[in-house]
Amino acid sequence: MGFAIRCRDLRKTYDGKVEAVRGVSLSIAAGECFGLLGPNGAGKTTTIEILEGLLEPTSGEVEILGHAWSRNSRDLREQIGISLQETRLSEKLSVRETIELFGSFYRQPRPAQDVLEELQLTEKADAWVGKLSGGQKQRLAVATALVGNPKILFLDEPTTGLDPQSRRQLWDIIREFQSRGGTVMLTTHYMDEAEKLCDRLAIVDHGQVIAEGSPAELIAKLGGHHVVEFSASGNSDGSALETWRSLPGVESVRDDAGVISLHVDAPHITIPALLDAVERQHAQILHLTTRQASLEDVFVRLTGRHLRED
Repeated sequence: MGFAIRCRDLRKTYDGKVEAVRGVSLSIAAGECFGLLGPNGAGKTTTIEILEGLLEPTSGEVEILGHAWSRNSRDLREQIGISLQETRLSEKLSVRETIELFGSFYRQPRPAQDVLEELQLTEKADAWVGKLSGGQKQRLAVATALVGNPKILFLDEPTTGLDPQSRRQLWDIIREFQSRGGTVMLTTHYMDEAEKLCDRLAIVDHGQVIAEGSPAELIAKLGGHHVVEFSASGNSDGSALETWRSLPGVESVRDDAGVISLHVDAPHITIPALLDAVERQHAQILHLTTRQASLEDVFVRLTGRHLRED
């Protein structure tokens, strides 16, 4: 299929000393939905802006659809659509006027009516932008990115602050674009969103890629496909953690403010051993749950914090 986006040893240094991006290399196939995750300040926004042609890298190479920004910037801008987390649009224009305005920036835009229908905005076509709900405004922002008929869609946290129904409407729009052969590069603070939408993703921290693969691959590398979470009286010291770590089937242990997370392969073996260990310590289980391991667990293990903690 070829690569829609490639970068090699991408670096960006500010004032000759602040390294925002430190050697990022990515290869994103045409038709793929690729996620870029990382804590605030990790370098993902700088990386995205370089890929979008908005920033010049200090060093490294970028190819978009096989071409460099330095030689084909006008043609490349015709091939990409960008939707920012907070797109400021004129509130006194109608929805249709806004889409037509953005369409006028391109040589071969899609018909505004087609975009209205795809983004489920037909009923609001003549409404002022200022009168739209948050979900409708976000769909309009994506509409302005799609009206140019792009091959690549850059989405920066497209569902932040939206209600669950509006989030899922945008998910359907992203999947529809991808089903037509479009390539999506996505940043998000919602791990469930990344798991459901992304074919592959990279986790970035301190300006470097620290993990890359499909959500399933990253979860498998974590070790332990199940998570046993519990809290118990008197289990906060280091010796107790060693006790949990030595239980059968435990791959790793994390203490998150007194809540212990055990990554295990066979919870039906680990849980009885856990209950026996708690009883031997004359402690008491305060709560206990089990679940499948998730991308959030991978992120916490790699970065030491939850994605939304920042």
